[in-house]
Amino acid sequence: MSEFAIFDTSVLIDQLRTNRHASHIGSLDVPVKNSSVVIAELRRGAVDSKEAKLVSEMEKNHAILTPTENNWLESGAILARIRGDQGFDPHKLRDLHFDVLIALTARSHGARLITSNRADFELIRKYRDFRLEVW
Repeated sequence: MSEFAIFDTSVLIDQLRTNRHASHIGSLDVPVKNSSVVIAELRRGAVDSKEAKLVSEMEKNHAILTPTENNWLESGAILARIRGDQGFDPHKLRDLHFDVLIALTARSHGARLITSNRADFELIRKYRDFRLEVW
């Protein structure tokens, strides 16, 4: 299995709107693949045709990985444990669900997950370890 990275939505939104991660992205030492969950989040949040076009280009230029049936099932179990331990309400759990799916997909493929959302992904990692890099 060759090494690669998956970007979380937080990094890509920052990059699309502020170009804040350009130097990090330019110096990345591994190929990038997309998460279908991230692409869906970006498409849902694209505020203009320029952003929608960039999302389409990402789809065309990088392989897309989709959560497996096991990833979906495990995500529910992890969220149930988080709810029990943290007492989060259903809205917070719904917000975390896509992040858990992104993390589990990266883990399934041995990928490094790159995010700027430290708090949520470090919490998820307490329940299921995966390779995490925070920018």
